[in-house]
Amino acid sequence: MTTILVTGGTGTLGRLVTERLRADGHEVRVLSRRTPPYAVDLREGGAGLDAAVDGVDTIVHCASTQTGGDEKAAANLIAAARRAGVRHLVYISIVGVDRVPFPYYRTKLAVEKAVEESGLGWTVLRATQFHDLPVMLFRTLARLPVLLLPAMVADQPIEVAEVADRLAELAQGEPAGRVEDMGGPQIRTLESLARSYLKATGRRRAVLSVPLFGKAYRAFREGGHLTSEHAVGKGTFEEYLARHRG
Repeated sequence: MTTILVTGGTGTLGRLVTERLRADGHEVRVLSRRTPPYAVDLREGGAGLDAAVDGVDTIVHCASTQTGGDEKAAANLIAAARRAGVRHLVYISIVGVDRVPFPYYRTKLAVEKAVEESGLGWTVLRATQFHDLPVMLFRTLARLPVLLLPAMVADQPIEVAEVADRLAELAQGEPAGRVEDMGGPQIRTLESLARSYLKATGRRRAVLSVPLFGKAYRAFREGGHLTSEHAVGKGTFEEYLARHRG
């Protein structure tokens, strides 16, 4: 039985990874900012982090935030992992972090580089956005009478449980470096996804696509965040909506 630490283990992805690994018989420690016994803010590090990684064979690093601090958190985690002699660090990233000049993507790319240069055995998996991200976007935009979307942008959402399965598989294997990306089964325009959302939730809104400006928008419009060659996901957006109405 292997001891595995999952950072962000109470989050959307980390919780599922934890469940998979425990079902396979591993001892899993869940690290999050507020959940004992391993309640640790990775951005601060300290003795609590050292205690969390002590005796751990593998770390699955799912913790992330768009409010800043991911690079500092990764540096603290890597330093603690080195001190503890951790064998394998698995990191979940996003498809297109090297192609889309979006601030959060740049941070994820910087963390990838830190993982690669950590001196630890490492594995990095990039996935497209989970189904819940466009849903959160549409829910917010639908507060207005007209649902405004960036024009000519597509998305390739994937079922989070499928990414969790893959991460759990990678965590139980040998360090593999950068593995093949995971993309959802369909590349869809945002307008198409939005209309499916409105239909599933019974909302009536006009949908209007408007052009935006900037390098990040151009990269999204050109599909830098998509991976048509790795459309390995099975669960569709409509299937997700059928399970999560509202």
